[in-house]
Amino acid sequence: MSVRTQQYITYLSHIAKASSPSQYPKMAEEGVPGGDAPTPVEHLNIKVTDNNNEVFFKIKRSTQLKKLMDAFCERQGKQLSTVRFLFDGTRVRPEDTPDTLEMADGDTLEVHQEQIGG
Repeated sequence: MSVRTQQYITYLSHIAKASSPSQYPKMAEEGVPGGDAPTPVEHLNIKVTDNNNEVFFKIKRSTQLKKLMDAFCERQGKQLSTVRFLFDGTRVRPEDTPDTLEMADGDTLEVHQEQIGG
C-alpha cells in the first residue's frame, strides 16, 4: 500500500469519526425527521418588482395578497386595475395568500402593466 493510499484511508477515518450518526436527527418511517417538527415561519419577506422598482414587504402567510397589492400600487402611484401581479408565471388573485400559492421566504412577485389585445 502506498503512502498516499494510507494517508487517504486515515483521512476518511477522521471524517467518519467527525460525522457520527448521533449528530444527525433520526428519521421517521416516512422520511420526516422524528420528534417535534419545526414550526413554519409566521412571516415571509416578499419582493415585488416591476420594470423600474423593487419593493420588499413582510407579510403573514395567511394574509390575503390584496393588502400587499394595494400597498404596492399606492407607493408607485398606480391603480390596481391597471396592473397584473404574477408569481411563477401565474396570475395572482387578490384573495390568494402566500400559503395558497406555496410561497417561500424571499420569493418574488412580478408586476406587469395591463395589456389589451395581442
